[in-house]
Amino acid sequence: MAGAIRSNPSIITRLLNLLSSVRFGVTLLILLACASMIGMLIMQTNVDGFDKYFAGLTPSQKLLGGVLGFFDIYHAWYFNALLLVLSLNIVLASIERFPGAWNYLVRPKLDVVASWLRKQSVTSTLEMRADSRAALAARITEASRKNGFKPIVTEKGKRTLILAQRGTWNRLGAYAVHVALLTIFFGGFMTAQFGRTGSIWMKPGASANEMSETVFKIEDTSTFRLDKSNAVLPFEVVCTDIQQKLIRKEGAITADNTIDWMTRIKIKDETGEHNALVQMNRPFDYRGYRFFQASFMNVGHARNITLRLTPEAGGEPLEVNVARDGSAQLPDGTKIDYVDFQPDFQMQGSQVGTQSGEYNNPAAILNVVSPAGERSRAFAFAQELPSGAPVGRAVAGYKFRLADFEKVPEAHMLSVQRDPGTTIFYVGSGMLFVALSAVFFFSHQRVWAIIEETEADAKTFQVVLGGNTNRNIVALEDKFKKLLQAITGQPQEVKNS
Repeated sequence: MAGAIRSNPSIITRLLNLLSSVRFGVTLLILLACASMIGMLIMQTNVDGFDKYFAGLTPSQKLLGGVLGFFDIYHAWYFNALLLVLSLNIVLASIERFPGAWNYLVRPKLDVVASWLRKQSVTSTLEMRADSRAALAARITEASRKNGFKPIVTEKGKRTLILAQRGTWNRLGAYAVHVALLTIFFGGFMTAQFGRTGSIWMKPGASANEMSETVFKIEDTSTFRLDKSNAVLPFEVVCTDIQQKLIRKEGAITADNTIDWMTRIKIKDETGEHNALVQMNRPFDYRGYRFFQASFMNVGHARNITLRLTPEAGGEPLEVNVARDGSAQLPDGTKIDYVDFQPDFQMQGSQVGTQSGEYNNPAAILNVVSPAGERSRAFAFAQELPSGAPVGRAVAGYKFRLADFEKVPEAHMLSVQRDPGTTIFYVGSGMLFVALSAVFFFSHQRVWAIIEETEADAKTFQVVLGGNTNRNIVALEDKFKKLLQAITGQPQEVKNS
């Protein structure tokens, strides 16, 4: 017979071999990393400001990005396909290779021959005297334990075989990495498919139980459609205060003059009320939702004001501090309510407003209640008013002047992100760090010893030792030298193959 006829593997077999290939998995992982980098470098449709970014692109950039799905890559079909196929590759590769790794734990290699040991990564041949093979085996096992090995002793005819190994669990480290990667992928998938991002405007005293979502949808690869919708929150958010720390107090409330934005909120739900502070670099998490500082309404307001009150009848002026939407009471019983603030005051008829968002002509609008209960409206200006100006008249016996105020925007915008995959992602990342540390900083080290009697003397024995490791041969050499010295009581030469 010239030779056996060898049949070609079926398409299914070849497909399974490809899907379980480590090389194929590495290729998929590189492609997934490249796609993720594209999503980081190219602004995505769910990011605030995408409309301006898209409008600034050239027609060819719009066409290419739209056709390839680069503007919403985490929802592109090929990104999810990469994630799915890579996950399948990890599962199939693990299934195919796990039995071999498991055998290291449940079926260690106990029966070896001297010629095989002499071909291992580290090896040494000793001649030693002892009362018996059992006594010499006991010495070797004791030296193994002192060096962190777990010895197994077996007898086979006139030979005593010893297997000493450490870090056996390291053979399963790759599967811990696989589980961690699958956990991370699942967290990313949950975020991409079920995560939501919206925004809410926060003004002191205002509340919201919905977030506004803005989605840009690419229409014909060169234009986009803006979709807006509201998503109901499982709680109510009440703004109690907003604050803006400026670099220069006399400067404008612009981003380049700001150290930090702070929004104090109160969350109400069935569990009660919860106070929180949202800062520029300190988001707040609650029930799977994360609150970020996103933007602000660039119209000036005042967080608190300092009023200088001059009695109309004469006397020393009084200074009173009033918080936004707050009130203060004078010694004579007069009550002052802080109603509103206009950064660039103007009045048209009886209507009060602002000409701009800048602090060109700041004024506070007040309600004043006299001790007799009479209510009047008063205006406190930072600038000196002309004599006889109607808005500068005395109210309830006092002339009002705006002595100082703390600048703050009209409102803050908070970005609200619901990310169901965050916890899963963090757990997977922690698992991956621990697994990779265990895989790369530890190893499975095995050392065998064969004890045989020599023909010359019944109390002289030949001991052949050899060992190997799945990584870090230098560490094995060091451990092997220590083991030999513990057995013989003196340093020994180590042969490397």
